[in-house]
Amino acid sequence: MSGMRAPELVCPAGGLPALRAAVDNGADCVYFGFKDATNARNFTGLNFDLPQIREGIAYAHRHGRKVLLALNTYPLARNQADWNFAVDRAADLEVDAVIMADPGLMAYATRVHPALRLHLSVQGSATNHEAINFYRERFGIQRVVLPRVLSLAQVGQLAANTPVEIEVFGFGGLCVMVEGRCALSAYATGKSPNCNGACSPDAFVRWEQTPRGMETRLNGILIDRYADGERAGYPTLCKGRFTVNGETYYAIEEPASLNTLELLPELARAGVTAIKIEGRQRNPAYVAQVTKVWRAALDALARDGERFAAQAGWMAELNKISEGQSHTLGAYYRPWK
Repeated sequence: MSGMRAPELVCPAGGLPALRAAVDNGADCVYFGFKDATNARNFTGLNFDLPQIREGIAYAHRHGRKVLLALNTYPLARNQADWNFAVDRAADLEVDAVIMADPGLMAYATRVHPALRLHLSVQGSATNHEAINFYRERFGIQRVVLPRVLSLAQVGQLAANTPVEIEVFGFGGLCVMVEGRCALSAYATGKSPNCNGACSPDAFVRWEQTPRGMETRLNGILIDRYADGERAGYPTLCKGRFTVNGETYYAIEEPASLNTLELLPELARAGVTAIKIEGRQRNPAYVAQVTKVWRAALDALARDGERFAAQAGWMAELNKISEGQSHTLGAYYRPWK
């Protein structure tokens, strides 16, 4: 039995060491952001200044890998010029594609930099083929990153009804909201992830040891309480434990990492062009380990095709660095609670 065409492996780079780790361990593409609110991982100590960007792009291109810039937040009336300048800078840097969400910014890019390749960000919230095709016809979008709320059948249906390349999240933090439409963090903090680039901004996050355990809060809102020795996660509202109908549990989603490794043949058959690894906020060791495992799996898919099987060793390695040290198939293949 022959192999299958393996999707591209798209890996995160929160800084130069992570970019090198991704390239050295087999990423086909790396994605990164500027050190400002134009990207959706706008955290202190993360992302690239201009010299680092130039060095990172040169390193990736020397190794034959592509570089994608995440320019995936929404400008406001007062700061449109900052986002336009970011597009200009991306074109000057000769990145391989820019990942965008805002239609006005896409219009600017297509008008001023018509040769710039555009990808529709997950923040664009395109969950049907009509929306995807609109962005293609109007702005020349060549790839779409799908929200993590679609089933495998829905992914296949989209791919069958658009010529746009399909990219899906394969591993990492699981966002259970339709990206680009979530208002939970903005409700709690007054800072929108879609405009300021950070869900649960670190300025609003607090950890406090109390007689009842380690408590995590977001702008004063109690998100979770952990027993001694229990791993305390980053406080996001969608992954908090709350009392609902007399039961205290994860009301919306358990803190487990998305891991679609075992679904690789199904994703390839569905027409997926690229698998994206979430984690620009994670350290270089995480990037190296995840990239290495996924490179081996995608190579096995290309070689073995329908005989592909996710090796126990791969799953064990990924579980070590998964959120909650466990994994889920997310919306791809499971009923909701």
